[in-house]
Amino acid sequence: DVCSSDLRAQLHRKMKEITGISAGEFIRNLRLEQAGRLIREGKINVTQVAYTVGFNNQSHFSTLFKRHYGMSPTEYAADNIKKQ
Repeated sequence: DVCSSDLRAQLHRKMKEITGISAGEFIRNLRLEQAGRLIREGKINVTQVAYTVGFNNQSHFSTLFKRHYGMSPTEYAADNIKKQ
């Protein structure tokens, strides 16, 4: 539908204008922040975290996570899991 694709394009332009990043990157960052929270909780392993936040490819998740946090998910877990 032409109308909905125009609205989608407007949303993406506005999002980029307001945040400085694309809608896709914004959503990816939210997913990575959620992954960080789940890793810090220490209740599920890194593979489960990746799937929980919507990544089906563990390698891709690890690459994006490292770019976002400056360390691999495993390193992040070692440094940040809450002490019981």
